Amino acid sequence: MNSENSIQSTINYIKKELQNTYSLREIESISYILLEHILKYSRIEIHIRKQEIIEQNLIEEIHACVKELKDHKPIQYVLGETEFYDLRFKVNRHTLIPRPETEELVHAIVTENKADNLNVMDIGTGSGCIPISLAKNLNQANVFTTDISTEAIVVAKENAQINDAVVTFYHRDILNWKDFEWENFDIIVSNPPYVKESEKAKMENNVLEYEPHLALFVTDHDPLIFYRTIADFALVHLNKGGKLYFEINESLGKEMTALLHAKGFSSILVRKDINGRNRMMTATIPE
Repeated sequence: MNSENSIQSTINYIKKELQNTYSLREIESISYILLEHILKYSRIEIHIRKQEIIEQNLIEEIHACVKELKDHKPIQYVLGETEFYDLRFKVNRHTLIPRPETEELVHAIVTENKADNLNVMDIGTGSGCIPISLAKNLNQANVFTTDISTEAIVVAKENAQINDAVVTFYHRDILNWKDFEWENFDIIVSNPPYVKESEKAKMENNVLEYEPHLALFVTDHDPLIFYRTIADFALVHLNKGGKLYFEINESLGKEMTALLHAKGFSSILVRKDINGRNRMMTATIPE
């Protein structure tokens, strides 16, 4: 047996190879995510089995993944999947990697809406993490979602099958929502593009090089274009007393509040994420 192929020596190899690419904390996380995925072991099992020898074909797979990671490719894209709200989702370059603050948004919707048979509309399907998680966790909800990206919808439909979730998918451009017929909804939720073009310089290379710009960026001269459009859509298709949920750019909370207030929404609330940043908003259609 080749002791160089033990789990411990492989962890050391990963750390050495990635030391010039990621922080120590990131490398620790990446190492376990990679080994959990390839070895099918839990983190505790990896600790217990550190002297166990890894089969050569799996070693080669690990080395191939590390090579991609050294090019700043996100671990979720390297593995082709990620976890969100205790569910597994396939991801690729056509879908954003789901973020923890989006989990917080889903959790808010799940905990604040206990009625049965709610009609829910998600705008901007991506990997399907929001609509699928809501379909799995709301009581017999009728969940709909739309995206302009054909490729994203293909991935999201596969994720719905993987997670045994019933979701109705639309391939539509929400900016042209008046061109289509829609149901009426009790909840409308969206995590639309909201990063201003001028903010690109502050972003990490792994985001800029690999994640879909279509789902990320808006122009500086009209950064609220999707929120304004979705608010107008909600005025027509959100039932009285219905709720609007947004993930937002933390620098645009005041502008978002003014926009929703001007359009007649009530109970407008900017909500902080776990890190204390203004990342979510809720509003209600008056009764």
